[in-house]
Amino acid sequence: MEPPRTDARALAAAGLDALRRGDARVARESFEQIVRQGEADAGSLLALAHACSRLNDAPAALATLDKLLAQEPRNIRALILKADQLAALGDDRAASSHYQFAVQAAPSPDQLPPELVREIERAKSMGGRYAQKFEQFLLDRLGVADDGTSPASARFRQSLDIMAGRKNIYFQQPQAYYFPELPQIQFYDRGLFPWMDAVEAATSAIRAEAAAALKDGSGFRPYVEGDPRRPRKEQSGMTDNPDWSAFYLWKNGEVVPENAARCPQTMAALANVPLAQVSNRSPSVLFSLLRPGARIPPHSGLVNTRLICHLPLIVPPGCGLRVGNDSRAPVEGNAWAFDDTVEHEAWNGSREPRVILLFEVWRPELSEDERALVRAMFDAIDAYSGQKPTWSI
Repeated sequence: MEPPRTDARALAAAGLDALRRGDARVARESFEQIVRQGEADAGSLLALAHACSRLNDAPAALATLDKLLAQEPRNIRALILKADQLAALGDDRAASSHYQFAVQAAPSPDQLPPELVREIERAKSMGGRYAQKFEQFLLDRLGVADDGTSPASARFRQSLDIMAGRKNIYFQQPQAYYFPELPQIQFYDRGLFPWMDAVEAATSAIRAEAAAALKDGSGFRPYVEGDPRRPRKEQSGMTDNPDWSAFYLWKNGEVVPENAARCPQTMAALANVPLAQVSNRSPSVLFSLLRPGARIPPHSGLVNTRLICHLPLIVPPGCGLRVGNDSRAPVEGNAWAFDDTVEHEAWNGSREPRVILLFEVWRPELSEDERALVRAMFDAIDAYSGQKPTWSI
């Protein structure tokens, strides 16, 4: 003869009251009876798992949580509690994966009650702690230097950052033309550009010419200018915005005579640089001005056959450039080259203007024959259309 059934709502109320009073044994009995009667919902299973946890019965708590997660795989509270039980049993890897999945599955904090927001923050902290512990184990086991001094070590550390979820995977995403089988590199090793030392050596003279142009101001134009012949593609308020401006020495493959004449030292410093020569498109060489408080939104460039080079000239504190996962603070006189078809952004968090010399060079991986083919292809495109392209670096 079956024992008499007790109302599930009454059992749940008694069990929750017992949990609040700290009587985990009574709570467990109440919720186990609900389970035996086949009336357990997600809330009852979660409460039973909490009761088992407080009684230090991790296997029973895990068995209950597995039933719950079979019904609701993204139940945040259940995921975090299961991670806690796995941690108590010493299974760090499994605990870490459940903490991380709980964080990933959680909606935005404004959609959650405060106590659950706190739990998610705890899960994030615990997941990070286990990930760091696991990463250090790998580094020690493999004997990899932790200082990232060699290129191989730096790349490997980046792979661990991606595996741990601290960094994302970024690829080239050119807006106009993609040349296949080129390496996915964010910032390039300056050793590939032996001419860069000579450009840096001319920093003082170039800076003086940039400062004179900035003082006059008449040659600067918004970096992103709208074209009435084309759809307006707004870039987070940057189109026709003078906060991001350019003083061109070359523009779209042609020298700007009046500006170049004002900057003979800059033109001379670039004489031996392999500027990317493509009719009607490149090179562009310019003083790029970012006014106080301005931010260039995340975006990607037009073609991956060239790299963008920066020579910082006037750099107040609070300026930066992010290319993919790599964020760097510019230093006056220290040049770098990067792939602008990888998502990038820049900012000036200071109260002073930031000015850099920006120019385009061929990617070092392209042979002379390939560069000639790229030039010829764009010439053919222009011959077919019969018009100059609308082009913006």
